Amino acid sequence: MTEPNTGRFVWYELLTTDVQGAIAFYSDVVGWKTQAWETGNYTMWVGSQGPLGGVTLLPDAAKQAGAAPYWQANVQVANVDHTVDQVKRLGGQIYVVEDVPTVGRFAVISDPQGAVIAVFTPSPSSDMTSHDSAVPGEFQWHELYTSDHEAAFAFYHQIAGWDRLGEFDMGEMGKYLLWGRGGKQLGGMMTTTGMKTPDGRELTAAWMYYVTTSELDAALARATARGARVINGPMPVPGGQRIVQLIDPQGAAFALVTPPV
Repeated sequence: MTEPNTGRFVWYELLTTDVQGAIAFYSDVVGWKTQAWETGNYTMWVGSQGPLGGVTLLPDAAKQAGAAPYWQANVQVANVDHTVDQVKRLGGQIYVVEDVPTVGRFAVISDPQGAVIAVFTPSPSSDMTSHDSAVPGEFQWHELYTSDHEAAFAFYHQIAGWDRLGEFDMGEMGKYLLWGRGGKQLGGMMTTTGMKTPDGRELTAAWMYYVTTSELDAALARATARGARVINGPMPVPGGQRIVQLIDPQGAAFALVTPPV
């Protein structure tokens, strides 16, 4: 039986090449404050509901492997080590398995199609309460671009307990699969084989995370003034919201979305 908190997103980390530059950018664009972690070179992002993630330097090993700055979400699972075994059996990769004292245990993994994400089990003493994702500054939507969204969904259904909640037809772009937990939509998945980035590169398997903002046009103006590049949008999406997808000045992709209507 799936535990009640399995599959929820509990933390969002930016791995970047310029921590201070990233802090200046997101503090202005999204409105986050920051708070130093008690040890090491780690800074937490703090929204109106408390800490929601962190920012740190992209590890040398990741840079040597060709990784650009990116956002990495942590999904709660009942037991990290059990999930790591599942990931291996299902064809995924394991990059890091570590304990964070008093906080919990996590593993950085990639799914069989190559998208990187982290799984996390909190320690009994840690306070990882859920945030209201409709509040400005919180992450609201989680989108996976992949070479096979049906295979990817089957993988995440097994390791995170996510449920298929519907799909819609995007015409030539194919189907967009909606998924979530407890009947609540958390994100979408789509197959992007053959699609190109604005600079002509083929899209690779990756996650995109959407931050809620009540003033999308003003936030976009602040982002571009600080050197962000627009990938897509701004544009309306089904449900009456508006989005814009961006690359931050260090090269990490993220998106902004208006509150649910």
